[in-house]
Formats: sequence, structure tokens, C-alpha cells
Amino acid sequence: MGLFLLGLLLLVTAGWAVLALCYFDPVSPPVRTGLAVGFAAASLGALVGLALPKWRWRALAAYLLLFAVLLSAWSTFTPSNDRDWQAEVAILPYATIDGDLVTIHNVRNFDYRTETDFTPAYYDKVYDLKQLDSVDLVASYWMGPTIAHLFLSFGFGKDHVAISVEARKTRDEGYSSLKGFLRQYELIYVVADERDVIRVRTNYRKDPPEEVYLYRLKGSTGDARRVFLAYIERINALKEHAEFYNTLTSNCAGTIWMNARVNPDHLPYSWKILLSGYAPEYLYESGRLDTSRPFAQLQQSSRINALAQAADKAEDFSERIRAAPADARTWGGRGRFRDSRAR
Repeated sequence: MGLFLLGLLLLVTAGWAVLALCYFDPVSPPVRTGLAVGFAAASLGALVGLALPKWRWRALAAYLLLFAVLLSAWSTFTPSNDRDWQAEVAILPYATIDGDLVTIHNVRNFDYRTETDFTPAYYDKVYDLKQLDSVDLVASYWMGPTIAHLFLSFGFGKDHVAISVEARKTRDEGYSSLKGFLRQYELIYVVADERDVIRVRTNYRKDPPEEVYLYRLKGSTGDARRVFLAYIERINALKEHAEFYNTLTSNCAGTIWMNARVNPDHLPYSWKILLSGYAPEYLYESGRLDTSRPFAQLQQSSRINALAQAADKAEDFSERIRAAPADARTWGGRGRFRDSRAR
């Protein structure tokens, strides 16, 4: 059993190593391929060696040395904020705090004509923490029910600011979940007007189209404030020091959960966070969404594509996408977070 587990560990690490070498940027593609094939052959030899008592420990030692050399080279990769970025992620947001007033700089608010044809625009805005009264979860689906892109939108009265955790891509890059494991993207917290980050998904993305749902989260004003400030802290940290995006550990759903850990009553991790499409259902089961009706009914009433398409460029876009029947947007009776002092 011990040898079996050791062999399984060797296979898993070798698989990662071969993929890492396939994306080993410092060398040319032909050299990458050669290194990957060579490592795969060496790994196979080590696996055979494990089955031979005479060669077992020598084979294992040789493999560990080879793997250590790869890890050493891999550790030299460093994230950067200085690349030729795609326009959507070219400008990093940051914030300054003065008491209860948080000024967010570079709130994205693009004017879209199509998904890829737009006029970049940004603004700075002051948000008063005393007016923070809601937090909404936005879930966007484009490949079935299992995976969704999730982000939060914080409400300050009629003003809403959305924060979406994404992979920061250069102009010549597309997104790949596999590459997301291999230090190919930097991490960015996109801070945006809802007319930007929601509308591009509901109104302009066609291939494939996205189905977007808006859920009001239940909690206290203290919970909301702590999570918002946790986001602000991470936004400022990324402005100063770039970090790599990781498909598993720093994806959209995982970072929401990580930032929510500032609250003492945060939810435990679940496989429904890893498979992000099920995260809204997990929140419902945990009492963090409206539970006055079955989840299927709540989900149906939370779909906002038609409302967003009708609102389009309207100044009151945020109000219009929340203009569902009253029972679909009733949270704690008044649609607001409870004051933490009531707990």
C-alpha cells in the first residue's frame, strides 16, 4: 500500500511537472516540448524503478532531485503589474480611506457597443461606510450549472459598486483553466459600475451567452462592512505587489469565501464553493439567502437578463435590475442588512 501511494504521488507530481514545462515561458516552444517529453520519460523510469527493490530508492532519489530542480526554476517566476494588458484589465483600482469615507479610484464604467468594441472609461467615487446597506451576489453561467463566475456588489443606498475577482490577461492571451494552475495570469480585483460588469454579461456577450442571477445576501451591517474593507485591503495590496491568479486557490468563488472569513460566523468551505455554480444553493441551504420559498423559485426570480437588457445604458440601471416583484427582493422585510447592534 505504501508503494502504491508513493507511485500515485509520483504520477501526480510528474503530471504537474510536464504541464509546467509545456508552459515554461523562459524557453522556446520546441525546447519546452523537449523538456516535457524528457521529464515524462524520466518519471516513467522512476516509476518502473519503484517496482524493483534493488533500484527503488535510487530511482526515487533521482526523481526527487529532478523535481527539486524544476521547482527551483519555477520559483523564479514572479508576477508583475507591468505588462501589455488587455484593455478591460489595464488599469488597476485602488482606494484611500478617511474615517468612514472610502474613495475608490478607477471604477470601471466602459461604454460597450459589442463585447469587444467599447470606449474605456473610469471614475473615482466616495463611498460612505455608514450608508452600506446591502451586499448582492452575482452569478453568471455560460457552460451549464456546474461552473459560474461569481462576484459581489455592495450597495450604498442607490449607489452600487461591484468587485469581480478575475485573471488579468495580456493582449495576446485567452483564458484557460489549465493555464490558471501554471502561473500564466496575474490576479486582479475589477472594481466596476454595475452598468459595466453586469451589462457586458447580460447584453453583449453572445458566444456563448451568459445567464446572470442577482441574489441579495442576508447578514448584518457589521458583516458587510468587514467584508467590504477586506476587499479594499486586497485591492490596495495588489496595486503595490502583483500576485499570480490560480484556478483553484484564487478563483472568483474562493476569494469571496476567503474575504468573508473576516466575519466570525463565516461559512465553512464546501465542494459547492469549488464547483462555483452551486454556491448560491449552498448559501440558500445555510440561510444566507431568502429561504421563504424553494430555491428553484428564488433562482428563477433572480435571473436579471431581461431587466438588464431593458435598462441597458440607463442611469438608474442598478435600480431597474432589482425591479423584480416585491417578494423576489424582500430580505428581512425591508431589503436591507440588519444593523449589527441588533444581534
